[in-house]
This record gives sequence, structure tokens and C-alpha cells, in this order.
Amino acid sequence: MRRPLLCRSALCAALLLAAGHAMAATAWVSNEKDNSLSLIDMQTLEVTETLPVGQRPRGLLLSHDNKLLYICASDSDRVQVLDVATRKIVKELPSGKDPEQFALHPNNRWLYVSNEDDALVTVIDTETAKVLGQINVGVEPEGMAVSPDGKWAVNTSETTNMLHWIDTSTQTLADSTLVDQRPRFVEFNQDGSRLWASAEIGGTVTILDVATRQVLKTLNFKIKGVHPDKVQPVGIKLSADGKYAFVALGPANHVAVIDAKTYEILDYLLVGRRVWQLAFTPDQSQLLATNGVSGDVSVIDVNSLKVLKSVKVGRYPWGVVVTP
Repeated sequence: MRRPLLCRSALCAALLLAAGHAMAATAWVSNEKDNSLSLIDMQTLEVTETLPVGQRPRGLLLSHDNKLLYICASDSDRVQVLDVATRKIVKELPSGKDPEQFALHPNNRWLYVSNEDDALVTVIDTETAKVLGQINVGVEPEGMAVSPDGKWAVNTSETTNMLHWIDTSTQTLADSTLVDQRPRFVEFNQDGSRLWASAEIGGTVTILDVATRQVLKTLNFKIKGVHPDKVQPVGIKLSADGKYAFVALGPANHVAVIDAKTYEILDYLLVGRRVWQLAFTPDQSQLLATNGVSGDVSVIDVNSLKVLKSVKVGRYPWGVVVTP
């Protein structure tokens, strides 16, 4: 009578092991100075692989099915497309000059790329590798986001200090909103009703109502023992449950934790030197922060709001995404 129980127990163990492998996630980190990607196993929190890519890789994003990884190879003036399964570059897209950040439309085809040197946003059809249009924006465009409903693509111009609202139905500029100095990053919330924008030199984050494109709130950050000039907000991530907003504060070496409903600043988490960008794991239980100067990635537990570990990667890590 015991044999079936043992078999069931063995089967249970095998299923648990398989589930563990299925749940394993991989973080992909772009290293600006090494022209490479570091791959981190999120179970062991160790780098398992380093892949060569184009020159000065910065922005990273995934196709909506997680099969393709798009890489802004800024100094190569190309967007590279990597097959996640094979770890091979399978295509290069004509991105325009000096691509830094980009965003993918919900249709999984239209890629909006900011071209910093040309004051343009280039729109690419990722299936045909054809340029659909180029839109004149402000000086030194950088941040890009597309609304969840696909209606708006928003670009930040660092020197003009504006957010540029692109109507995706016509691929034309519809409006511009003045924000603080050197806006670097934009992020829509889950339902697309709010847009969060960081201003690096202004030291603020602006929250806008998308329907009216008007400013609702401007957040300022004060960290004990840190000079205000070092508080330079860049990357932003909003939790899917609408609870938290996280903001990377650059050379302040902290990530701000904000109540996404009340806009109250809840905490500042000490991470590595010159924190750039942020990414959640697929289940949003952890948040990764790339630290350019210290050359590592901080792993933050979202539930406890504690930094768990620092993982050493390549030189000047910038972008990060996580695949299941």
C-alpha cells in the first residue's frame, strides 16, 4: 500500500521542480561601456551569460509575447532585435541616429524611437523593418512611452523641457506640455489615465491627467544627508496594482517609493551608485535597479521594500528588462 504513496510523492516533487523551472525568470541588463548584455538568473541572483551586442546599448524592451528583445545600440545607430530563445541577433532596424529609448505600440508592430541627435521620433514597422514616419519634436528627445490604448505616444525633449504628444492614428505631433528641466523618462499607469514624467535637472516628477494633458501634481524629493543637486530622477516604474510608484534618483543613489494614489513619498531605498533604470520581475514581487557607476544591479523586495542583494554586471549598466 505504501508504493503508490511513494510514487505520488515522487510525482509531486517532480511537478514542483518543473514548476520551479517554469517560474524561473531572467533579467537582461545592457552594459554601455562593454557593448554587451548581462543575463541574471533570478533564482540564484547570479550572472549566467554575457552576450555581445552593438555599440553603447542603452534602452531595452520586450515584444508583448516576450519572444523578442529590442536593443537601442546608440552608437551603432541601430535597433537590434534579439531572439530570446536562441540568444541571437536576428534583425537590425533602421532606427535613425543615436537611438536611446523607445516604446512599442500595443499592436506589437509600431516601434517609437527617440533620436537624440536629430530631434526626431522615428516610427518603425518591426515586421517589415520599414520607417513609417519621422516626427519633429524638441531638442534632445529621450524618453518614450505609448498609452495602453495605443492612442498616444509621448516623447520627452531634454533641452526643450517638454513632453510631446504624438497621435498614433496619424503619426503627427498633436500637443506639447512644458515640464521641469531635462525630462528623461515617461510612464503611463495601468489604465492609461495618468502619465508620470521625471525631470533630471529639475529634480522632480510630474503627474499628468492624460485626458486633459494637464499637470495634476509635481513631486519633490528630499533625502537626509544627500545634497539636493544629486537628486536627479530618471527611470520610473508603476506597479500593476496601482499601489506604488518607484523612481530612480540618479546620483542620489536611492530609489524613491511613492504611494501611487495619494502621491505621498513613503520611503527612500539605498541602492548602488548612479541608479538609472528599473524593471519588475513578471510577478512584480521584485524590482531591479541598474546602477551605472558601481556596475551592479540592486534587487528590491517589493513586499517588504527592502534591498535584498547587489549583483555585479558589466561596466555602466543602463537598461533592464525581465523575461519569464
